[in-house]
Amino acid sequence: MSGHGGGRRKKHEEHEEHENHERWLVSYADMVTLLMVLFVVMFAMSAVDERKYAELKDGLAAGFGNSDALLSGNESILDYAGTAPVSAIAPQVNTDDMTPEQQQAVADAVQQAQALQNQRSWDEATAEAERLEEVRRDLLGALDSRGLGGDVTTSYDHRGLVVSLVSRHVVFEANLATLSARGQQVVDAIAPVLARLEDDLQVDGHTNQVPVKPKYYDTDWDLAAARAVTVLRRLEERHGLPTERLSVAGYGSTRPLIDPDEPGSQEVNKRVDIVVLTGLAPQDAALLPEAAASLDELAGLAGEGLEDPATEDGRQGRRGADRGTETDTDTTDEEGAQAAALRDADPEEKR
Repeated sequence: MSGHGGGRRKKHEEHEEHENHERWLVSYADMVTLLMVLFVVMFAMSAVDERKYAELKDGLAAGFGNSDALLSGNESILDYAGTAPVSAIAPQVNTDDMTPEQQQAVADAVQQAQALQNQRSWDEATAEAERLEEVRRDLLGALDSRGLGGDVTTSYDHRGLVVSLVSRHVVFEANLATLSARGQQVVDAIAPVLARLEDDLQVDGHTNQVPVKPKYYDTDWDLAAARAVTVLRRLEERHGLPTERLSVAGYGSTRPLIDPDEPGSQEVNKRVDIVVLTGLAPQDAALLPEAAASLDELAGLAGEGLEDPATEDGRQGRRGADRGTETDTDTTDEEGAQAAALRDADPEEKR
């Protein structure tokens, strides 16, 4: 056993840890970052937009776990998405670097493509006009078979075929939305033809332009809508037309069929229109009245010199001849007296 003290190991002396004097930089960096975020948010909110402000509020709430929504990300990033129609994107052709011959070739190609599109739209409108013309003939034939050939007029607009119940007799009693006996016969005559179609139908109610308040309704709008609903219900309840095909609209006195200043116009403008709605695209449907007029002109040229009474009656019904000069041998004395009473009544009784 050695007595030398030099053999003993010295105890390890642990040095005192030096204090880090740069720890404040971490807190400072966090504070600077938060200040930057604050100023960015304030800058973004400098132009106040309620919609964007609400989105920011919801986003911050979701980020801090205070959102009550189960799912996120269901909002559109577009401003007022879905309210503006999507227009076709036309290719932009840069012709600056082309020769005059190339530029003319491009212009001719674009013009030819536009002409082709116009021709396609015209062909679609013409085909639809031919189909609706067959429907019109069937409707007039059904009315002729019951002696009611002069009780409607037909026309075309961008919506489709318009069948107007503008009888020389009383269709609706004055100030009422109740169909007269004659009006019921007209609706019952055309209902089977309409039931065979697959097109949607819109029933429009109209009043005349007599400047008096309806006796039993608050406004012309109420009376017009009630008359349209009366016809719609008869088509649905009595003749079984599907409800999903039917809709109703009331126009009051805003859409006269003929000039209100013309004699007898008040009886004609007080009407209900049944519109056979077309399924054409809007740009094609806009050509429908012109296409129908073209077909009518061609039919008129082909039928010159013919004296078919049924054809002549149909043309008169379509053109909407003056009701004040027409007569009907099938009219009963009661109906004639009713029509005369309506013509001679005071304005308040002619709604």
